[in-house]
Amino acid sequence: MHLNTPKLAVALALSTLLTGCFDSEEKKQDAEQAAAPVDKSAEIRVAMMQPPRTGLSPLSDDAFKLSRWSTAETLVNLSDQSVAEPMLATEWEQVDPMTWTFNVREGVKFHDGSDLNAAVVVNSLQKALDAAPKPRILDGIEWQVEAIDDFKVQIKTTFNDPLLPSRLSSPQLSILSTAAYQEDGRVNSIKAGTGPFILTEINGTTSARLTRFDGYWGEKAKVENILAEYVPNGFARAAALRTGEADVVEAVPVSQIAMMDQSQLHEVAMPRTNTLYLNNQSEVFSQFALRKAAGQAVNREQIIETVYENHADLAKGLLGPALAWAQPVRDKNPRMETMEIRQANGEKITIGTFTDRAELPEVAVLLKQQLEAAGFVVELDVREYAQIENDALAGKFDAFILSRATVLDSGDPVAYMQSDFSCDGSFNLGQFCSEEVDAALDHADRQPLGELRQQAIIEAENLILGQYAAIPLLHERVIQGESEKVKNAQRDPRERRLIDQFTEVN
Repeated sequence: MHLNTPKLAVALALSTLLTGCFDSEEKKQDAEQAAAPVDKSAEIRVAMMQPPRTGLSPLSDDAFKLSRWSTAETLVNLSDQSVAEPMLATEWEQVDPMTWTFNVREGVKFHDGSDLNAAVVVNSLQKALDAAPKPRILDGIEWQVEAIDDFKVQIKTTFNDPLLPSRLSSPQLSILSTAAYQEDGRVNSIKAGTGPFILTEINGTTSARLTRFDGYWGEKAKVENILAEYVPNGFARAAALRTGEADVVEAVPVSQIAMMDQSQLHEVAMPRTNTLYLNNQSEVFSQFALRKAAGQAVNREQIIETVYENHADLAKGLLGPALAWAQPVRDKNPRMETMEIRQANGEKITIGTFTDRAELPEVAVLLKQQLEAAGFVVELDVREYAQIENDALAGKFDAFILSRATVLDSGDPVAYMQSDFSCDGSFNLGQFCSEEVDAALDHADRQPLGELRQQAIIEAENLILGQYAAIPLLHERVIQGESEKVKNAQRDPRERRLIDQFTEVN
């Protein structure tokens, strides 16, 4: 096949970037020492892709682990169709353009034995509003939250926000017991949630343990215990599934598919875009002409064929086919740009990415080759995500390759676009700031759900891509591994659910 040569080049280049492996026996021993023996027939073992970065605080991206383990819950749930549904709130009402009320579910107990009520809900939401940085779903949001009786919460907004119930479904707005919030600003998530599983142990960046909560307000969980181990190395995750060491595995690398039992692999189309963020404040990419030169140098088709073996979709914008409306709206609102070809002239750049998603280092190697062919001199910096995130957010790279979920928080992409591309965005890897883009994003965020909002979103996307703030490469299809013993593990495109009360292991 014509792909053999690029594959070999990638493999040889990667050999200088990636070292070490996951010592599964050591992990197993650590877990056995950290907890009393359990009945393995009642325990499900999960290999998670990334270790926590903030000790499993719900105010960070660690919140999605709490959600995937069904230990922390939110006021609102999102259905598979991204429709807001009751969870810890039973119903809600927009009483005027700036005011909403939410009825809190009665009879709910936290894992520490305390009761859920309106005051506890207000406390959790206020902690999120006061956090620094705020959860990204709250970028640009100022709420006034108060309890108006024992089981009713009022939220006042600064604008007519049609997305407010969906915002409250973000795992970063999970409702935890009052005791979880420490005076120093940290959050202790142990025995603090309301879900069907109790988080009982946090073993640093090694593992976490959960046990069934028999006092759960909903249906009792079928599994008694969850052991979640963090396995950043994708090849080690695949090996854990092959050897029976793990029952459920996040993100099996494409390169491992041929060596796996195909009945254990489940491909999920994701609202996730693999993107090259260009640092608009760096010496090189502060220049529009050089950002455009980089954009024109990228060969997406080669990346998809060589690295993903066609298990990915070509990116025509920031939003992919998981949002079925995006391309038809994009076709009606095409982005105009000049076709003149730009070239680099020996400018030196450093591209960063991480090893947790096994394909990204390979993508980095191919991008290095493509950009060097266009006249750049490229250095790569590849580490585990936990070791590289702070440098990326601080703008220490000329470019950064990221696999980014685009509707993770609310089922709507505006929050992601504000977080990544607004001047005050909390995850602005490209150090990008444009008053025109900010105005377009603000306009999109105020549109009602439906066609007007969709058109405004694509108009904002056109402005972002027209500035070459970032170069979308491809839209991922994540491969989840499940042993034959597992039933009803969740295959969630939004990465909010993995193990829930309906999951079984034999």
